[in-house]
Amino acid sequence: MSEVLVDVKGVVLRHGARNVLDHVDLQIGTREIVTLIGPNGAGKSTLVKAILGLERLDQGSIQRRAGLKIGYQPQRFTVNAALPLPVHRLLTLTHRQSRARQIEVLTEVGVEHLIDASVHTLSGGEMQRVLLARALLRDPDLLVLDEPTQNVDVAGTVEIYQIIAALPQKVGCSVLVVSHDLNVVMAATDRVYCLNAHICCSGKPEDVSRSSEYLHMFGPSAAKTLAIYPHAHDHTHGPDGRVAPDHAHHHGHHHG
Repeated sequence: MSEVLVDVKGVVLRHGARNVLDHVDLQIGTREIVTLIGPNGAGKSTLVKAILGLERLDQGSIQRRAGLKIGYQPQRFTVNAALPLPVHRLLTLTHRQSRARQIEVLTEVGVEHLIDASVHTLSGGEMQRVLLARALLRDPDLLVLDEPTQNVDVAGTVEIYQIIAALPQKVGCSVLVVSHDLNVVMAATDRVYCLNAHICCSGKPEDVSRSSEYLHMFGPSAAKTLAIYPHAHDHTHGPDGRVAPDHAHHHGHHHG
């Protein structure tokens, strides 16, 4: 295994009498993409806060590599609609950064043309990309992305996942993606953890989708719905929108 950036061991976190996190183990190595899925209320955001060092543990430990730099894209980012806020200001609210560096991270996520746009005019997908750029600005070893495809349509989701998938090689960081969308897991994920207070199963995406714990937790239809994006098509869409099996798919046919 590559060097461990974050090692979560036996973590228990209680709110009152309830174990929000119940003996959770999770590891993130260098240049890895790890996806954390689970229903709403499963404790995902609490676990993220614990990894960021913002929660006190009742039991267990979280070891972070010395000097680990974390870039964080929060789940909700609200901007007062009355305040004019251009993208370049949003990027530098907490840290001063040169315009050249801002353009560099916006280019990584494909929205460099928006540097002077008002945040209020951005689409859901553009906003998520700008927030991703903001998390990248600090040149992190680990990017923590909480619901990075929220308010984004399917095509936009695939595009954002393709950007994220390229980051470990391009930027050299690891990525923890948090999602309650059990139906869509990024193809480039090295490991998926399913959380429902405890880790009910973990492994490669295709193994998790077949695991009995996963099926038990999310229902028998879950196996059919776990789509792994960006998915290779083994079928073609006819002009009328109907799906025909694609007998030529072994030629590496791919449209995205």
